[in-house]
Amino acid sequence: MGRLEGKVAVVTGAARGTGEATARLFVAEGARVVIADVSDEAAEKVASTLGERALALHLDVGSEADWSHAVEETLHHFGGLDILVNNAGLLHMCAIEETTLADYERIVRVNQIGTFLGIRSVVEPMRSGEGGSIVNISSVDGCWAKNGLIAYSASKWAIRGMTRVAAIELGRFGIRVNAVCPEQGSAEMIAPFVPEGIDATLAQSFMHPLLPNQQSRSNDERVGDIAEMIAFLASDAAASCTGADYAVDSGNTAGRQIQGMPGS
Repeated sequence: MGRLEGKVAVVTGAARGTGEATARLFVAEGARVVIADVSDEAAEKVASTLGERALALHLDVGSEADWSHAVEETLHHFGGLDILVNNAGLLHMCAIEETTLADYERIVRVNQIGTFLGIRSVVEPMRSGEGGSIVNISSVDGCWAKNGLIAYSASKWAIRGMTRVAAIELGRFGIRVNAVCPEQGSAEMIAPFVPEGIDATLAQSFMHPLLPNQQSRSNDERVGDIAEMIAFLASDAAASCTGADYAVDSGNTAGRQIQGMPGS
């Protein structure tokens, strides 16, 4: 028996990266999973490798109509809905004065509005099923700040606030809501913003200064750590967990190590 045996999950942005790793782990843990993504071909490819426990669905998370269709199809195909992972996200790196309104709105539409619509869409089926777990994917950039991330950081900070409000409102229905704040993510996500000639995966490995051993691990292994946290929060083992943030960041948000001071 896996940790998620008998449960039905919708994972957004599941055609690659953290979403794909999460979907694969969920199936391995006994869940039936909807591979939801705007990339239809990639979603179908992932689902085809997971067999009858997976269903690929087109889902633009910023579309109310797409969310209605996704929930309806999930209930029709699998007979319930116990877990939602709001993972779909976009990254935009740009100085404030060079960030257009269109850029900002595009990031907010997917990262923030997509999360809101996802939460709202699953309340009724989860309430009818006497509970569920919603896991929202924020970021370390929703816990602290870096230059160049005005739109992305704003959307990820918002997800943490939305998580708390949803936890307060939905707990009475047995619905738990938590946020995961990772440092690691899909190398494909940051590749467009890495200088030419620099390997995006290699660049990501140096975002773990407090745990040097992390730098020798593969990108897939580090993303797998995030999927493990998501699976824990989705499972009944996390029955006491709601309204909280869970950093999977190799200590990035713990503080700053100052060379030359004791303990450095």
